[in-house]
Amino acid sequence: MRRVAVAVVVGAVVGTLALAGCQSEAAPAPPPAGWAGRDSSLATLERLDDHPLWTMRYAGGYDRLKDVATPPPATPFGCSLFAANGLFARNFDWDPNPAMLLFTEPPDGYASVSMVDLSYLGVTDPAADGARLADAPLLPFDGLNAKGLAIGLAAVPDAQAGSRPGRPTVGGVRIIRLVLDQAATVEEAVAIFEEHNVDFAGGPPLHYLVADATGRSVVVEFVDGKVSALPTRTAVNFTMAGSDEASRQADSRYRTANGGLGGARDWRGALDLLGEVVQGHTQWSVVYGLESGEVHVATDKKFDRVHEFSLTMG
Repeated sequence: MRRVAVAVVVGAVVGTLALAGCQSEAAPAPPPAGWAGRDSSLATLERLDDHPLWTMRYAGGYDRLKDVATPPPATPFGCSLFAANGLFARNFDWDPNPAMLLFTEPPDGYASVSMVDLSYLGVTDPAADGARLADAPLLPFDGLNAKGLAIGLAAVPDAQAGSRPGRPTVGGVRIIRLVLDQAATVEEAVAIFEEHNVDFAGGPPLHYLVADATGRSVVVEFVDGKVSALPTRTAVNFTMAGSDEASRQADSRYRTANGGLGGARDWRGALDLLGEVVQGHTQWSVVYGLESGEVHVATDKKFDRVHEFSLTMG
């Protein structure tokens, strides 16, 4: 997981964590206590650029169902995601906040790498407020695990998740952590959604693009209280269930991304395609290699400044 400097030229997401990953202002939670791996984790903390983007390798386990108070969103957001040719790529379009590329190796789950918006932890400077990073694993907005399973979220106008008695309730961001830790395939990821109630209260409704190393990809949505898993390679900010191809093509980002999948044959091509669908508030663009474990991430649409990492697969 050693960083390598790379240059590439490209055309130019919970009043509590039970939410989606975007919500309204609340006082930050007090710093967590008893983080056994704090010193080891903070020793790996590194600032990568002026976004700022940070990276850290999280040592030890964490409570996947712990409550975490998070602030609400200030700006409507959008995202573009696609999966093709062994790659999973996404633009995260949101408020300008510090971000972190986080590596985790829980003793009871798969190793993974994920992107975190640090504002949801109440963190502006990780070097000065490292204690709050204890909860960083609980807020992944997209990521890849060591089995080649990748997932990312995007807002939609409506999602009717429903609530089924006897099933644990988690937020729209937290469900991503459960999937990264416990699912090796798209089928297993969908099963995790079906085994939980997903609560979007206080934040925007969401859907999720999920892909695995076999080449399968689906968009997971909530329709009439039920989980829908629709095969697709591209997702933006409209509900796929019930849509037809004509309405999908009417969305310019969907049309551009889906139509350009053939050219996204390596990470450079995938970043190039992400560059074609950036918005004014695109915060990061990331490409995950579903088989290779390679991660390429750029912030603030600066595609000539790409950070390269690698997740050990297996």
